[in-house]
Order: sequence, then C-alpha cells, then structure tokens
Amino acid sequence: MSQPIPDIPARIRTGAADGLRTSFKLFKFVLPLYVAVDLLKGTAAIEVFGAAFFPVMKLFGLPGEAAFAFIAAFLLNLYAAIAIMVPLELTPWQVTQCGLMMGIAHNLIIEGGVLGSTGARAGVLTFCRVGIAALAGLLLQGVHLLMELG
Repeated sequence: MSQPIPDIPARIRTGAADGLRTSFKLFKFVLPLYVAVDLLKGTAAIEVFGAAFFPVMKLFGLPGEAAFAFIAAFLLNLYAAIAIMVPLELTPWQVTQCGLMMGIAHNLIIEGGVLGSTGARAGVLTFCRVGIAALAGLLLQGVHLLMELG
C-alpha cells in the first residue's frame, strides 16, 4: 500500500529543512576555501603559484591564479571552484570561460571511480573530458579574440 501524499505545508517544511541541511553542508567547505584564497591574495604565494601556471592559463585568456579554481573543480566539485573564483575577481568573460571548461571536466576522481565501476575505461574517459574542456576553452578564447578584433 502506498503512503498518502503529504499536504502542501508538510512538503514545504520538508523541502525547507532539506534545503537548509544541504546549504549548511556546502557552506562548511565553501567558506573556508573562499577565506583561504582571499587571505592568499595578499601574499607572495598566490603570485608565485599564478606565475607558474600563467603560461597555460594564458592560452585560455585566464590569469595564472585561475589554476586554483581548476584544481578544485577537477579534484572536488564546482562549488569549491566557485568559492575560489569569487575572490580572484575575474571578469564576466573569464567566469564564462571557467564555467564552460569546468562544466565539462569536474569532480574527476569521484566520477572516474563511478565510470570505472561500470566497466568503462575511466582513465581514457577522464583524459577525454580534460581534453575536450581544453579544446572548448581554446575555441571560446579564439572566438573572444576574433570579437575583440572586430
């Protein structure tokens, strides 16, 4: 026998409670990442890190410091990447570029494990996701440069 459908106020209470629990879980790791990057902005560490990754990030029209966000997206998830991107004060176009690339290649460890458990070649598919993200980023950067020219 199926359970009766709860009334509207009960559904609202349940949804609000679940939403608050989820928000709190995200907040617990997003806030520390945001604070850490914001604090690092005032140190030489972020400049050194940014300089090391600048040659690669420049290909996509991004500052070297954006590599922090990509590492978070690749290893953790998009929420962590967003928490890192905010204090970097990227332009709207740079945020779009990051969003495109990170949308294609994110949470690679967990999703690679899931793919592997299905019998798929997780390493190959992960490599493909990163490659497609890079290709999409290069294409978007090319379009951006063409639009700037004219």
